[in-house]
Amino acid sequence: MNQTDLVEVEKMLEWSKQIAGSARPAESHVPEKGTSPENAAALMVRRLESVGKSDGIIWRWVVANPSATFEAARKGLPEQKLSQLQQERRNCLKAMEKINFVEGQSEIKQIDIDVKEEIDMNENKITSDAAYSIYNILAEGCFLERLELEKILARWREKKNLILQGPPGTGKTWLAKRLAYALIGFKQDADVTSIQFHPNVSYEDFVRGWRPSGDGKLSLVDGVFMETVRTALEQPEASHVVVIEEINRGNPAQIFGELLTLLETDKRTPDEALRLSYPDTDGVFRPIYIPNNLYVIGTMNIADRSLALVDLALRRRFAFVTLEPIIGDVWQAWVTQKRNMDAASAGKIRWAMSQLNERIAADKRLGKQFSVGHSYVTPANSFENRRVSDWYRDVVETEIGPLLDEYWFDAPEEAEDARHQLLEGW
Repeated sequence: MNQTDLVEVEKMLEWSKQIAGSARPAESHVPEKGTSPENAAALMVRRLESVGKSDGIIWRWVVANPSATFEAARKGLPEQKLSQLQQERRNCLKAMEKINFVEGQSEIKQIDIDVKEEIDMNENKITSDAAYSIYNILAEGCFLERLELEKILARWREKKNLILQGPPGTGKTWLAKRLAYALIGFKQDADVTSIQFHPNVSYEDFVRGWRPSGDGKLSLVDGVFMETVRTALEQPEASHVVVIEEINRGNPAQIFGELLTLLETDKRTPDEALRLSYPDTDGVFRPIYIPNNLYVIGTMNIADRSLALVDLALRRRFAFVTLEPIIGDVWQAWVTQKRNMDAASAGKIRWAMSQLNERIAADKRLGKQFSVGHSYVTPANSFENRRVSDWYRDVVETEIGPLLDEYWFDAPEEAEDARHQLLEGW
């Protein structure tokens, strides 16, 4: 950033002070939809001198998307000026609470009409109470793009085995079950079997093993996976799904045993059948294969330092999709429209979480895989009898704060400062 740009940034600082204490400026010279944050920020700096303090571009990019506004400026600013710039962000955010915008004019309150219309469209695309599709997933609060969901579902159908991985709070389990319903075509729990892996889960629990019976003897019993295999073989016209939560919390290679080989797409035929470690209940060893209509989807937390790396043999048999925190336009539109969160609070939460995740990603001790997901700040219920500020403070103090303490266990002052930043202005 050259000296001229720095001068313009200083002007912006002064003008933002005036904006913070005045009515909302006119909506002019706002970057067109689709402009990248970096280009929009650069555009803002270039236009400041000619447009003046009444330009709505300042309001949009300082208040609605402050982190993007200063992306270009950050690299060229001295530490002292950057600190001043950050203070002006807070001034503008506080000013948001004092200004009563007119419905239909405020870009903060009416975040993006197109996004809201798309949310309504997803609900209208739901064909019946019985059928279930990607549109149901979107209507229930998924913040991924429809095309991205279609891509994930298509990849799963092709590979047969899929793992959703990501930081905590990115909705892995929530999405896994809904993808299962969408693949089946109905919200039918009878065709979806769920299990959570942990250190005590064994081959005998998952596939087949000896269990105590009511008469005090031991008997061979099929585990949850073999039960689903048999059901899928008996009902070849229907799709069946096994959902494995926290798949890397157990020992997948030991739990799957010889079935790990049979998971491969090109080995799901009778010709590739293998004998299990235990015979059938009549004592006969019969070869088993996994049918094509059985699908496996797992979830994996990539931020848990207590877990080992995934076995390479398992990794080769699964497609992996990484979920990231999505706290953007779609999230903001959804919480305001579906949960009655006021637009000013939604904008403040969005900014605070983006700053936190940028800080975590930049920390060499952590990294992007330790980001805090959108589930933490997506309310389960509508705000009717409770203030957003009370709910948000509770979330930070009892959920996000303890997580940060765990992240920065060797630097408690860092965790405390991050918590303070989240609560600033609340």
